[in-house]
Amino acid sequence: MVDRIAVLGGGTGGAVLANDLADRLAAEIDAGDVEVTLINDDPDHVYKPVWLYVPFGQREPADGRRPLRELVDSRIDLVIDRVTEIDADAKALALRDAPGSLAYDYLVVATGSTLAPAEVPGLVEGGHDYYSESGAVALRDELLSMTEGHLVLSVVGTPHMCPAAPLEFVFMADDWFRERGLREDVDITYTYPINRVHGNANIAEWARPIMDERGIDVETFFNAESVDPDAGTIASMEGSEIDYDLLVGVPPHRGVDVVDEADLGDRGWVDVDKHTLEADAADGVYAIGDAATTGVPKAGSVAHYQAGVVGRRLASEVRGRPATATYDGKTLCFIETGMDSASFVEFDYENPPSPAPPSEKLHWSKLAYNESYWLTARGLL
Repeated sequence: MVDRIAVLGGGTGGAVLANDLADRLAAEIDAGDVEVTLINDDPDHVYKPVWLYVPFGQREPADGRRPLRELVDSRIDLVIDRVTEIDADAKALALRDAPGSLAYDYLVVATGSTLAPAEVPGLVEGGHDYYSESGAVALRDELLSMTEGHLVLSVVGTPHMCPAAPLEFVFMADDWFRERGLREDVDITYTYPINRVHGNANIAEWARPIMDERGIDVETFFNAESVDPDAGTIASMEGSEIDYDLLVGVPPHRGVDVVDEADLGDRGWVDVDKHTLEADAADGVYAIGDAATTGVPKAGSVAHYQAGVVGRRLASEVRGRPATATYDGKTLCFIETGMDSASFVEFDYENPPSPAPPSEKLHWSKLAYNESYWLTARGLL
């Protein structure tokens, strides 16, 4: 009997897991006892952290893309198609372009996050983002032409990918305008929907003094409700309103519809056990990365570590052994604090983050990791 493992999504979690399984189960795959299929609706693998640097002219969009086939082990069956239905009872997937269905014994959902700016009236027309390739390119053009006025970064939706990125953007923008001699002519305001500048209290406590020192205005308890592109204003549910000349919004994030339709969770996220990463609502189903509701940040490092855990668990299961590997919530993240300095945090379920003092060394460490990321996707780091 062949054990069929399907991995849905070719982002960081899916690619790392596929390569992990190709290595870990090499003998079983070569013997025809295990088949691993990776399904992605884009032939490219996208490294989204690159988009943060595009608006400042530090990177090009092409730097964030590689053909997925070049990154995935040849033992993996790669299917470029969109899954339109997950039948968790029958253990089968329906594909948009292929007839019939694709059967599985084990399914790993690694579908990541999608942007939903249309949920906020006026945000599509009046705002810019750097959470997408097209958004980052458009924002680059706006930033380059901005010599004065009011730049507003509004965290509209939470949770969102890379929770530190909004802080990074305003720190980098502050430094970038200073280097160009324009900072006195450009006001910067940062809004966040709760009563601090970041969802994690420890990171918020670290970041707020830096923002105050640099003259970055802060509006907390600002839950963006609508944007008026003609008036250049963003209004909150709390009744406040901010004028802007350039609005950078972190839009609401959602998972994918097929997760909701399969009753695996809510808003496209899969409800899982935060340690085993097994889906609450279906046997033989796991979720990793952004798609999994574990309570940890939606960050690439999370997907990477979770992929290793699920790889070990699946290897145990197909070999008829108890699956004992667990995820401890490990997360690590570099946080840019300007154009040439950065901090670093590492934490897990038991240990809170304690950001390192910003330094040029950590900045270059982050840039070095961005360059070596493709080795991580290949399962070599």
